[in-house]
Amino acid sequence: MRLVIIGFGYSARAIAAQLPRLESRVVTVRTPEKAEQLRAQGFNALVFEGTTLSEDVAGALKAATHLLVCAPPDAAGDPLLKTASASLLAARHLKRIGYLSTVGVYGDYQGGWVDETCALRPTSLRSRQRVAAEEAWQAMAAQKGVNLGIFRLSGIYGPGRSAIDNLREGTARRIIKPGQVFNRIHVADIGAAVARALLHEGELGIFNLTDDEPAPPQDVVEYAAHLLGVPRPPDIPFEDAALSPMGRSFYGENKRVSNARLKATLAYDLQYPTYREGMTGILAAQT
Repeated sequence: MRLVIIGFGYSARAIAAQLPRLESRVVTVRTPEKAEQLRAQGFNALVFEGTTLSEDVAGALKAATHLLVCAPPDAAGDPLLKTASASLLAARHLKRIGYLSTVGVYGDYQGGWVDETCALRPTSLRSRQRVAAEEAWQAMAAQKGVNLGIFRLSGIYGPGRSAIDNLREGTARRIIKPGQVFNRIHVADIGAAVARALLHEGELGIFNLTDDEPAPPQDVVEYAAHLLGVPRPPDIPFEDAALSPMGRSFYGENKRVSNARLKATLAYDLQYPTYREGMTGILAAQT
């Protein structure tokens, strides 16, 4: 297995940690400084800033058996497809592609349940770009004749990125919008589930990577405060919350996301099925 990971961020690190025994692994980042930091940690890191394909990256793609795309699209489309379509089509060893997307592609279902068969009704620009990127990767995989897995992630949390960390930093807020729920996914479950998919012998397709319990965001903050033994932050009505345009757009979508296909097809059992197990695990690791 010769793996290339495009965009080596928080989730990609968790996935790579679950695939330690590879013939080779190449990761890309956007800056030389970041690549140098990763090389010092033992990674074979190359620079791909999204517009120019170096000979080293082209060579890694040519030799790859597996490709994992974690870099987001922009207004011009998927950065790798924009610059490396010819290299991908010429990659004769490539047999599997994984693409990290978002449950934002479903849009707003007014609190109803969605699964991988539901219509995509994206409302934000970034989610519309994700739909376009998914479709572009589906077209590339079909043209190339390789197996594609699309992984639609719910809100990502984990060590260093959780309500526990926000409470300790004094930035946690309990924003109340009646009826609003979100799904989440612990980064460890992203790592283990995507690694299992890349090693899976059967066909992949589309998977929601999400927990078992859609929950109001204020409940998560309250539970984290309980674990820490600190007062919960005061309630803030959604109408009074000073949210960024991106933050406000998250509250414009309300849905409950099913993970049944993940469990049935990949036989994957979540390590952190709800935010309660997730927060408890994060705190235990910090103490």
